[in-house]
Amino acid sequence: MADNPTLYIINGPNLNMLGVREPDIYGHETLDDVAGELEDKAADLGLNIDMRQSNHEGHLIDWIQEAYANGAKAIILNAGALTHTSMAIYDAIRAVETPVIEVHISNPLAREDYRTESWVGKAAIGTISGFGTQSYLLALDAAHTL
Repeated sequence: MADNPTLYIINGPNLNMLGVREPDIYGHETLDDVAGELEDKAADLGLNIDMRQSNHEGHLIDWIQEAYANGAKAIILNAGALTHTSMAIYDAIRAVETPVIEVHISNPLAREDYRTESWVGKAAIGTISGFGTQSYLLALDAAHTL
């Protein structure tokens, strides 16, 4: 299993509250539920995942750089609200060669106006959004093909 490629799955602010926070938008699954589904699917695809969550922007930047330093196959990134505000995360993605796939549970383009700009999306190779927590599994499929 150690020889299998690793994907980093990085989650930003408030994603630790999945299942509790606005279930009408984000659903009832917890981040642990999502992690279990991703681990099962990754194993079927011959991949390892390293899934993390932090409410602190600097942690996300450190983990993007760590994924690159460790030779990760790809990064699946749900930066939460930092998606729309963080030029530092944009710069971190641009600084590394590891492909980043942006993920969102909801569709930011169908929500508040301030959510329509994505700094992460401007640096990522692609974005998957609006499919609930299934967005993560779709991103895993995409990362597998890289």
